[in-house]
Amino acid sequence: MRARLAAFWARLRVLLRPPRTLKVTRTGRTYLVVTFGVGLGALNTGNNLLYLVLGLLLAMVVVSGVLSERCLRRLSVRRVGTESAFAGEPFAYRWALVRRQGHAFALTLSEVEVPLQGEGRVGYLRAGAEHIVRADLTAPKRGPMKLSGVRVTTTWPLGLFAKTRVFYVDGTLLVYPRRGYACQLPDQARLGPIGDASTPRRNDGTGDVAGLRELGPTEDARRVHWRKSAAVGKLIKVEREREERRTYVLTVEAGLAGDALDRRCEEVAALSHELLEAGNEVGLETPGERLRPASGSAQERRILRALAWVGFEQLRQDEEAAA
Repeated sequence: MRARLAAFWARLRVLLRPPRTLKVTRTGRTYLVVTFGVGLGALNTGNNLLYLVLGLLLAMVVVSGVLSERCLRRLSVRRVGTESAFAGEPFAYRWALVRRQGHAFALTLSEVEVPLQGEGRVGYLRAGAEHIVRADLTAPKRGPMKLSGVRVTTTWPLGLFAKTRVFYVDGTLLVYPRRGYACQLPDQARLGPIGDASTPRRNDGTGDVAGLRELGPTEDARRVHWRKSAAVGKLIKVEREREERRTYVLTVEAGLAGDALDRRCEEVAALSHELLEAGNEVGLETPGERLRPASGSAQERRILRALAWVGFEQLRQDEEAAA
């Protein structure tokens, strides 16, 4: 019942919201003061030249409104998004902007009703051509961020007024935990064939040469040392050392909330980055998800996504159900 009521009020706010909003710029305020002064002077003196200047100033206001409205019409916006967004630091975000007919000038794009700082700008938009607008945005905290619309603003042609149109496009931005430094690496690790890349054969790696021996009947011929084999008259295999990979499973304890949960997620993200950079395998256990130990950049991305959703499990379930 509450969800339906909230959805009803959201739709009602959208219907009652004006299609355009207008804000006077600093230059526009000066212009209006001058126009008001000229109007007072024309009324007090009856000078026809002042009336002519007043009419010209007012006509420029009308022309500015008409041209700015033409810039905001026949536009379509879609989100391109970002590869990764970390809390507390700028990340590159992109929109795709298309104008079906005519040209547009001096456009500014930003997200509405979300605590994202930053905006993208485009000076000239051709008709029929898709233009990618890039902005450096900053999110204050980790977690999923519901996006409701894209704000497009123009100050064309004179910079007197900033006219805004909002394009309502739903979306979700997943913000990863803030990046920091791991103060102390975990002491305990699991050794042996636990993760994806572990193997019990210690002398079958790509490291330093450990020795030479005769090639077995079922072993890989790519390890043959051909020069040594030609000298002794039989196939000789090169054995190379393999560095022992350690396997770590990091945990986010249940019962944490607020700043304590955010700090723990940031600490786990820093630890996983350090361990994966060293070639180890890292897994993750959270109250709502478990990731099997693995290595590589793909595993780091999976860990960051899981940490971003910690504390927002119900929202994740709702999105998966809606999809």
